[in-house]
Amino acid sequence: MTTQQVAKKLHELCSTNQYDKAQAELYADHVKSIEPAHAQGLPTVEGKQAIVEKSKAFQATITELHGGYVKEPVVFGPYIFMEMGMDVTMGERGRMNMDEMCKYEVKDGQIISEEFFY
Repeated sequence: MTTQQVAKKLHELCSTNQYDKAQAELYADHVKSIEPAHAQGLPTVEGKQAIVEKSKAFQATITELHGGYVKEPVVFGPYIFMEMGMDVTMGERGRMNMDEMCKYEVKDGQIISEEFFY
């Protein structure tokens, strides 16, 4: 798949809340997930299984999902940039809007890294 094709499929899956399917179908086994230094409780991890576990742990902190969005991706060379956001209630932290810019790097038709900016 080209980077454009990966971007289209990633957007399609994320827009329908199928993040786990996106990880299973589009991520390389050695993929790296990078969080900003100020991220609370979300580590930078490497490997598809580690990303699956990180996603499960994050989902477990959400007590209610009120809404969200995924904007159309922008492809620049081997990179995909996609803005996402969600309106969630997270336990004791309460209800909040979370917005982030996501950067994905594609090599040989698979996502080899994801990085989040928020």
